[in-house]
Amino acid sequence: MANRLISEMGLPNSIANIFAARNIKTAKDALSLTEFELMELLDVGLTEVTSALAYISEVVCPPFETALSLLEQRVQNEHLAGHLPTKLEGLDKALCGGIPFGVVTELVGPAGIGKTQFCLKLALLASLPVSCGGLDGHVIYIDVESKFSSRRMIEIGSKSFPEVFYREGMAKEMAGRILVLQPTSLLEFTDSLQQIKVLLLQNKAKLLIIDSMAALLSGEYEQTNPRQHALAWHISFIKSLAELSRIPIVVTNQVRSQSHDDSLFSFQHTDGTNLQMQTRSDNLTRFDTHLIAALGIHWAHAVSIRLILDSRSGQRYMKIAKSPMSPPLQFCFEITASGISFLSDDGVEVSGPQINAIHSHGHSDIIYCGDTC
Repeated sequence: MANRLISEMGLPNSIANIFAARNIKTAKDALSLTEFELMELLDVGLTEVTSALAYISEVVCPPFETALSLLEQRVQNEHLAGHLPTKLEGLDKALCGGIPFGVVTELVGPAGIGKTQFCLKLALLASLPVSCGGLDGHVIYIDVESKFSSRRMIEIGSKSFPEVFYREGMAKEMAGRILVLQPTSLLEFTDSLQQIKVLLLQNKAKLLIIDSMAALLSGEYEQTNPRQHALAWHISFIKSLAELSRIPIVVTNQVRSQSHDDSLFSFQHTDGTNLQMQTRSDNLTRFDTHLIAALGIHWAHAVSIRLILDSRSGQRYMKIAKSPMSPPLQFCFEITASGISFLSDDGVEVSGPQINAIHSHGHSDIIYCGDTC
């Protein structure tokens, strides 16, 4: 808008010709000068200059919108974009229908907490017929850690949707819609992204799952580039895939311990035995209460929704830690033959540090790396 030509704005010819004669051609040229500078340059009075600037500003200034109109637009866009229902009533209600199309949704949690179980269920839901609440489409499942289990997926499907899976040939048909890729390195994953983009833009896939993004970087760029920088291009590409294809993209992420928390260890005891016992106790506390999502701050800003899965005192929790349409909520869940099930669909609101806190009682499979992980 700033480069719009003054000659095309409909100013009176008397003043428009003066602007042109003084080589002031665009709105930017005119608005970069003060009224007194323009009076001297154009050799006209203050009234004419003030009137011309007001007119130019009105033409190029973006129109104002009310909060109500923005809200109505957002509701309309969400309706058009669509959601993938998770069949977890509390989560679907909080997210206005389920996992939204067109954005990146992240699952964060320690190993064994249930991230892959949730991904398997989502893959099934996307391949289900529309009449059963699915998307009736193909799924691209990028299985980085070789955790994909066809047997477990069939079990989840048969327990969750027996009326569908026991139809003759239906289980085989749905399993055939899930395309599994198992890249062994970040380079292989990068090479496969262009092929994935073509499939998505041809509407041959309705869901993309990457399980897990952090595992792609294990062993990569250890001595050279920071991991956040290594991911910069991938972050941008994955976000553009979500926006262009208008499908849900779900990415899992691991957790790591903070590398700068050495001050949490106590060295006040001089007795060797007491020191060892205190250090072991502090280790357990540190591992449980000072875990954060891997991949760093740039990745965290790139995802639109972050769901944290963790465990405290033997109870598993799913937490909506980041979402543009929901307050931070926490749900208790368990893993059954049919996948993840909420113990209650009434989420408990969380606040303060607990929003992003990640606990891991009983889970010791944690990544240890620097701040750039």
